[in-house]
Amino acid sequence: MNRLVPFLVLALAAGCREQPAASPFPEPHRPVAPIVSPRYMAEDARDSVGEFETVTRLAEIREGMWIADIGAGEGYYTVRLAPMVGARGRVLAQDIVPETIQALARRVQRERLDNVALKLGQPNDPQLPDASFDRILLIHMYHEIERPSEFLWHLRDALKRDGRIVVVDADRPTDRHGTPPRLLQCEFNALGYSLSRFERLPDSETFFAMFEARGPKPNPEDIPVCGEDVLGNS
Repeated sequence: MNRLVPFLVLALAAGCREQPAASPFPEPHRPVAPIVSPRYMAEDARDSVGEFETVTRLAEIREGMWIADIGAGEGYYTVRLAPMVGARGRVLAQDIVPETIQALARRVQRERLDNVALKLGQPNDPQLPDASFDRILLIHMYHEIERPSEFLWHLRDALKRDGRIVVVDADRPTDRHGTPPRLLQCEFNALGYSLSRFERLPDSETFFAMFEARGPKPNPEDIPVCGEDVLGNS
C-alpha cells in the first residue's frame, strides 16, 4: 500500500481547469457550477447544526481510518477529522487551488495536526495514492467537477477494498451549486459504484450519499453518459 508523505505534500503542478483535447472520457451532458469560494459556510454556523457530527456518524468514521478530504477548502472537515482518526489514522486534504491549499497548510501547522497531509490535485484527477483510503469525502463540491466520469474513474483506485466515497450536496441543479440525487447515482453507477446509504439531512435540501465500488471498472471509452432525463430535481 502506498503511504502518505508525513504532514505536508504540495504538488506544485498547476491545478488548471483546461482539459486535454484527446481525452478518452465521454463529454458530460450537464452544466458545472463555477468555483466561487473555498468557504461553503461559516464554521460556527455549520457547527451549530451539527454538520460534522452528522456526516461522520453516517459515514461510520472511526479512529485509525485513513480519510481523503477532497475540495478541502479552508479545512472545516480536515481539522476536525485529525483528532477523530487519531495517531494511527491519517487525513489527506486535497484542493485544486494553490492559494487555498497554502492557507490550509498554515492552519495545519498552526494547530499542530501531525497526522494531516496536503496535496494540490488536478481538476479531473485527485491524484491520490492507490488502495489507501477507508473514506473519501466530497463535501459540497461534487457539482464543481467538470468531468465526473474521469474524476470518479481515477478515484476508484484510491479506495481500500472496503472503502467508501461520501458525497454531501444540495438537491438542486448543478449550475445552482447542487446535484440532483438521480443524476449523482447515475454518474456513480456508470463507473461501477453502488449506493450503500442515502439520507436527507435536517435542512431537507441537503443529502448524504455513500457509495462503494462493486462492479468492474470500465474502460474510459465504455463509460455511459447520463442523459437529460436525470438532470432535473428529484
